[in-house]
Amino acid sequence: MSSPALDRADELVQLDERFMADPHALYEMLRRDRPVTKARLSNGPRIWLVTRYGDVRAALTDPRLAKDSAGLADVFDRRMPGDQPRVRFGQELSVHMLNADPPDHTRLRKLVSRGFTGRAIAGLRPRIETIATELADAMAVSMATGDAVDLVDEFAFPLPMTVICEILGVPGARRNDFRRWSNTLLSAAPVEQRAAAAAAMGEYLKRLVADKREHPGEDMLSAIVAAGEDADQLSGGEAVSMAFLLLVAGHETTVNLIGNGVLALLRNPDQRARLRADQSLLPAAVEEFLRLDSPVNLATMRFTAEPVTIAGVEIPAGEIVLLALGSANRDPARYDHPDELDLRRDTSNLAFGHGIHHCLGAPLARLEGEIAFRVLLERFPDLALAGLPGELVWRNSTLFRGLTRLPVRLAG
Repeated sequence: MSSPALDRADELVQLDERFMADPHALYEMLRRDRPVTKARLSNGPRIWLVTRYGDVRAALTDPRLAKDSAGLADVFDRRMPGDQPRVRFGQELSVHMLNADPPDHTRLRKLVSRGFTGRAIAGLRPRIETIATELADAMAVSMATGDAVDLVDEFAFPLPMTVICEILGVPGARRNDFRRWSNTLLSAAPVEQRAAAAAAMGEYLKRLVADKREHPGEDMLSAIVAAGEDADQLSGGEAVSMAFLLLVAGHETTVNLIGNGVLALLRNPDQRARLRADQSLLPAAVEEFLRLDSPVNLATMRFTAEPVTIAGVEIPAGEIVLLALGSANRDPARYDHPDELDLRRDTSNLAFGHGIHHCLGAPLARLEGEIAFRVLLERFPDLALAGLPGELVWRNSTLFRGLTRLPVRLAG
């Protein structure tokens, strides 16, 4: 993608389909010339975009950049163009910890954090390995005849979706429906389509939570529904919203991590050979995949509760701010040769955020990624891209950075 022509310093950057197809050319220009700039979301409001690593990292912990769902909804309404409709989420999809500030955020996160401790996640390794192996077996059968398979459909999606559904106790029959709702809801699709997806997802989750109240099991969602700590129990709306957050966040990031990481290896055969020869590099490789094409491109929305100055630019109160994780993770001020895949790179990244909203499921995503890449490398040493690189399509989403499909075959 070529960067859009921006002749005036006050001209709005358009976060449109070109941006979603390849944000990195635009990010390079913005980091250099306009690190804090006005922009407009596709079919959405005017926002402020922050692109440099140091600024993004600091902003992620700035309490003046608030996340309260009610306050954000008010700012969003005021910033929407007058002729543009918007999707209005009910409380069942919005009153979760990612849309909350302390003390509500502290209470909500505490109620679910026990299920994501290091020990709890480590205990999932055998089951994740089993799921990954079974999915690879099915892929091998499909490719044995020379046919191409979609790695996203056949491996990258079902692995984390199966894991998070088993953790939460979600029946398998509706998993593809949930994927479709999630993809639509978190995209730049027309408002009517996103509203329908939100309504369907909300109704399904309300029924699921009600069922967990009546028939609790040993799963995490049953525990969340029944959760009470310090005499502060989750409300019905909070339980449904927490289920929504954990299901979406529990699979979306890992789907994109696997797809983006496999594509990076296919594009860099020398790095793939290095990883196959030394699997002790797998944890570092996962971090590098997360950095190079961050599964979450833009952190979820914040708004200025008071005026905030970033990189010398004052953002007034009552403005929406988006922090570009994907840009920060390629900032040459932080990383040498940031556009290159280097599996020996020894650095941290902001793919899972920073501060109190750092992704609770990050250890699970990292473990799933490590297992996924090990299984794929061992089972398919000759994996190749099926079709032309220019035919790949990236998701129609400003929030997530991931492929809609990744067709692969066995080379030879």
